[in-house]
Amino acid sequence: MPNIEKNLIDILLDENDNDNVILYNENGEEVEFMQIAIIPLDEIVYAILKPVEPMEGLGENEGLVFTINEDCEEPFLELEVDLEIIDKVFDIYEDLLRNQE
Repeated sequence: MPNIEKNLIDILLDENDNDNVILYNENGEEVEFMQIAIIPLDEIVYAILKPVEPMEGLGENEGLVFTINEDCEEPFLELEVDLEIIDKVFDIYEDLLRNQE
């Protein structure tokens, strides 16, 4: 059977794939992230990712919200900077956690 390589978005959207993902910062350096959650909101899909190594300005138990942009030929993640959207994404995530208990 051929080895089919999945792109980053396929990995994130595969509920059976919880492997860490590698992204590149503005300096081209690899940054490894743990997958925390995929959150759909207003027809857009967001990924909550937590850096494996400590990151300046981010607490030990904090993650970042990325927009999954599939509008281009090659899908990509974009760091979400809109605080209102970030708050909504984390509110949905917290609701999901409460409902699992």
